[in-house]
Amino acid sequence: MSAVLTFQNVTGKDHKFHLQDINMELKPGYIYSLIGKNGAGKTTLMKYIIEEHSRYEGTIFVNDTDIRKNHVNAMKDIGFVSEEHVFFGNRTGRQNVELLGGFYDNFDMGRFEQGMKQMGVSPYVTYKSMSRGEKMKFQIAFAMAYSPCIYLMDEVTAGMDPVFKLEYFDILRNLIRDESCSVLMTTHIISEVERQTDYVAVMEEGCMGEFRESADCMGEEFA
Repeated sequence: MSAVLTFQNVTGKDHKFHLQDINMELKPGYIYSLIGKNGAGKTTLMKYIIEEHSRYEGTIFVNDTDIRKNHVNAMKDIGFVSEEHVFFGNRTGRQNVELLGGFYDNFDMGRFEQGMKQMGVSPYVTYKSMSRGEKMKFQIAFAMAYSPCIYLMDEVTAGMDPVFKLEYFDILRNLIRDESCSVLMTTHIISEVERQTDYVAVMEEGCMGEFRESADCMGEEFA
């Protein structure tokens, strides 16, 4: 089974965060969580994947594509959900999709609409008028529409109401059910990884430990 995301000896410095010799290989069909205090380097790790001209040593593969060599194609296999993900604020969710969906070869408008309906978000509200939670839900629905192999979710659950958090993890389980993709989520909230994710790794001061089964880590103090 091919890995959906691989880091090989990735080391680099982004502003004040220094990542040190990161190695990981994520297989499809699982929810992986990366936990650590704010400032541990979790978001920097995401930026190395998302930002085309990130400076680092080592190699990052998305679905066997070296992102340095073909970043545009690699991004078509990534569903990125984060406060830093930029959309057109004055356009509705549907208008954003009509403008941006064409960049993805297999974008499915029906799947987008189904995701928005499932999460209770209107596609006819402007992006800037959406609450933080609605923006995160819109981004998930947008990513679902082009079926990426890896979903990157950076502190998405922060500020979500407890009821939707349960629904959110149900959505993630449905995404990986056919084992065609995986989820990598970052969080500093320990309780979210103990029962809701499959594997967890700890990041501290730019260093990342090995992924371990979440059940084996229950009760440990990570951050």
